[in-house]
Amino acid sequence: MTPWNLPQLSFKTVRQHDYSVAVLPIGSCEPHNFHLPYGTDTLQADGIASRACERAAQSGARVVKLPAIPYGVQTNMQALPLALNVYPSTFFTLLKDLVDSVENSGIHKLLILNGHGGNDFLKPFVREMMGHSPVFIAVCDWWKVGADVYDEIFEQRDDHAGEMETSVILAMHPELVSLQDAADGATRATRFEALNRGWVSTSRRWDLLTKSTGTADPRAATAEKGEKYLEVVVERLADFLCELAAAPQDDTFPFEASA
Repeated sequence: MTPWNLPQLSFKTVRQHDYSVAVLPIGSCEPHNFHLPYGTDTLQADGIASRACERAAQSGARVVKLPAIPYGVQTNMQALPLALNVYPSTFFTLLKDLVDSVENSGIHKLLILNGHGGNDFLKPFVREMMGHSPVFIAVCDWWKVGADVYDEIFEQRDDHAGEMETSVILAMHPELVSLQDAADGATRATRFEALNRGWVSTSRRWDLLTKSTGTADPRAATAEKGEKYLEVVVERLADFLCELAAAPQDDTFPFEASA
């Protein structure tokens, strides 16, 4: 039994645990090139949350992993089949209800572990909830956790369905990867230098951006690279969960006490 994994727990077990931190993985349902499953983002977020919660619980942290949300914001993929979209305004309502549920259960610390780049509404959500809920909400885009070691492991940067994402799924769910089907992830540049250089941004229409739905070359991916990156990510997340669970929510939380 894993006393941190809520979907597997009975009411009897839950009543025996005084949880301090809840972890909510959020993914998406969208195409990832020709070789990865639609559930890639959800599988990654949920799997990493599981590994991190298990390690944190083994160190004594009172953590509980909530069921993963398998949908994300897909407004730029609506021309693609079965890219299942939930609008940010809808997500705000859903997440507020979940925060209320966590609060009603006596848990006042929540980590949202995000697995989808299109879910960038999460920071505004946290801002909106400040002053409306006593629950401390932190957000983590899991792929950024090991950014400082990224180039030591992978040959090129991953934007979507590239080397890093493919390596992680190879490590976690190799049976779901058909690397022989992968396209090179070539993308179309915009006609504006400012957008191409990145100092102006917009939402990219995916069916015009790339023919394969991938935006990076995955073909150098290996399970070994995925495990190496996962070890960094999971260790750091577990350490954070332990620190968060142990920290008293006093007058200066989450900041250090005044000197």
